[in-house]
Amino acid sequence: MPTDYAAELREALAAAKLAADYVSREYAGFTPIPNAAATISTHVDHGAQEIILNHLRAKFPTYGVVAEEKTPGAENPPTGAAHTWVVDPIDGSRGFAMKNGEFSVMIGLTRGDRVVLGVVAEPVADRVTYAVEGQGCHARTGDADAVRCRVTTVEDLGHAVLTQSHSKRGAPPKAVVTALKPAKLAEMYSAGVKLALVARGEADLYVNDYLNFHDWDICAGEILVTEAGGRVTLFDGGPVTYGGRGAVQRRGMVATNGHLHAETLQRLRGI
Repeated sequence: MPTDYAAELREALAAAKLAADYVSREYAGFTPIPNAAATISTHVDHGAQEIILNHLRAKFPTYGVVAEEKTPGAENPPTGAAHTWVVDPIDGSRGFAMKNGEFSVMIGLTRGDRVVLGVVAEPVADRVTYAVEGQGCHARTGDADAVRCRVTTVEDLGHAVLTQSHSKRGAPPKAVVTALKPAKLAEMYSAGVKLALVARGEADLYVNDYLNFHDWDICAGEILVTEAGGRVTLFDGGPVTYGGRGAVQRRGMVATNGHLHAETLQRLRGI
């Protein structure tokens, strides 16, 4: 059983690059859909997923696969695998369809029910943020050298930047915002990008309060935050686990720089 995941990281980064390049080419000629639905899925989602899965399954044929889209590469994965690839080919498909740049390619790897590796690629920014258990989190933009990521040291929610999904125009503040009262909001569509923002120290916390979401929405991003020195839990403070029935997550998720975690959980009680 691998311990350093060097081969897995190399191939996950390669697969993410192949997919990101494909997505970028398609994005350039894509006609924007201004009112794209939150559930939108395009031919680009399917194409990117096949690129990722074909690459990873060729390199690691005994590893399991869990992916968002129903494509041939996701069919008949090995059963009983100790390791499973968890893939969201375009996280934030709405951002892709609207052409605002707020989307990412996400590849996670789990061992049992916990994540051990994550890659979040942002095609428009030409940036990739990645982490391996026990090896820290790193980010690379373009051809520059990778740099180590660290979460912020902010200790007061009143001074914090909260990243969240876009609010509906004209709607009152979300319950999470009312409870936490952050200094600033950074709104975007992709959970992968939001978790990467926290890991890179560009935001202080992210709260996912959706009633239903899936492993592939958060898996790759979770380990970025923890390896950058932050903390990620469910709303009840328990650990996030993967591989449940239908890959469904129903207990929310809170990702912070660690300093803000206890107070954030306390204020979110009842939400």
